[in-house]
Amino acid sequence: MLKRLTSIDGYMDFIAEIGADPDFHDPLRNEEQMQCNLLDALNKPAHQVWGVFEGETIIGLFVFLILEEEAYMEMLVGLSRTLRAYEEMLSFLKGKYQGYQADFVYHAKNHLLHRLLQGEKVKFDTEQQKMVLKREVPYQSSHRIELYRPKYRKQYCAIHLEEGYWTADKVIDAPDRFRIILAIEKNEVVGYIDVTYKYEENEPFDVFVKEEYRKRGYGKAMLAKAIALNGPKAMMLLVNVDNAAAIALYESLGFVKSIGENSITAHVCL
Repeated sequence: MLKRLTSIDGYMDFIAEIGADPDFHDPLRNEEQMQCNLLDALNKPAHQVWGVFEGETIIGLFVFLILEEEAYMEMLVGLSRTLRAYEEMLSFLKGKYQGYQADFVYHAKNHLLHRLLQGEKVKFDTEQQKMVLKREVPYQSSHRIELYRPKYRKQYCAIHLEEGYWTADKVIDAPDRFRIILAIEKNEVVGYIDVTYKYEENEPFDVFVKEEYRKRGYGKAMLAKAIALNGPKAMMLLVNVDNAAAIALYESLGFVKSIGENSITAHVCL
């Protein structure tokens, strides 16, 4: 049985149990993910929390961001070690949100959800390797790297990737959450990083350099600036497992691979 939850107070032991499982734990990657995607979800109008039960026993807990005006939804939390829970959740979504685009982000070892989604109209992104900053490596650059200012809004929005929830406008409108770092050449915005800054462990959500300016050190210079501004706080990031060049770049700045923390994103038309 699937039902909408108004509280998760009675299910913290279940959350901790699944969170400790190396094959099925949800990629709640840091304090921000835990707070925003799970603990605060009940108070957000666009978020819904569901539990799947066998009798009175919970066997699955799911949180989805649902944007009805965009016919879009994203699984922010998916906690279960039972195929039935995933099947019931997916069946419910297909019935209630037919035609929606749904993104599922889950642990790379979660073979139950992965096999279930393979039977749907799905596109899988490349598996993501988690990397964690372990040491700061001194780096000097002659590139012009600046914090975002309103004068750059048009240029920043023009090159910003529009996939996913955090569009350029939404990032700009969340200054209490994101720091935007820009690469400038001859007064032109040629790259950017959107990175959180308010948490004990922060994360670059988006790193982009215009194609004609790549392989010139702009990405490294922006990331080095982000690390410096992050100060004593921790930092992590995600990178495609097959992107050897990017992994080498991050390693050169002090990041190391976090074994067993990879994730997969699946795009499904319900």
